[in-house]
Amino acid sequence: MSDDAPDSLIPYDEIVQEALRAVVGRVLREVKKDGLPGEHHFYITFKTRAPGVDIPDHLIARFPDEMTIVLQNRYWDLKVDEDRFEVGLSFNQISSMLHIPFAAITSFVDPAVDFALQFHVEEIENAVDVHEPAGNDGDKAELEVVDDGSNVVTVDFGKKK
Repeated sequence: MSDDAPDSLIPYDEIVQEALRAVVGRVLREVKKDGLPGEHHFYITFKTRAPGVDIPDHLIARFPDEMTIVLQNRYWDLKVDEDRFEVGLSFNQISSMLHIPFAAITSFVDPAVDFALQFHVEEIENAVDVHEPAGNDGDKAELEVVDDGSNVVTVDFGKKK
């Protein structure tokens, strides 16, 4: 008997990612409706060049790969659709509207309650990576399932070898 699991014909990785991204959408819809409760605030990291991302050029120049935004005290015009959200933020006193598909998000963190989700985002074909690593570019290591008793959920969506 072999310990190797057979390849699945069911796309479990995609189904789980969609379900976890739906959590982000639901939370943002609640915040749009009622505002941020208590000490809750969010760090949302996303791929700046993922399909559907629409952010100002000066932000892409500053964060050519990945960017983290904070939804806490100063944001406006939060809109949440089925597959994306939009929010107004200020960067160095420059107001900007960001349009971010949920599929571009690589992590969602609410440090007030030690809750975090991490996602795999497919690399963009033909992307040119000629920049110095930004201060917010994270480790490119594979994600793996972590069960340390905290509220952090990490799921491995690595490619099959």
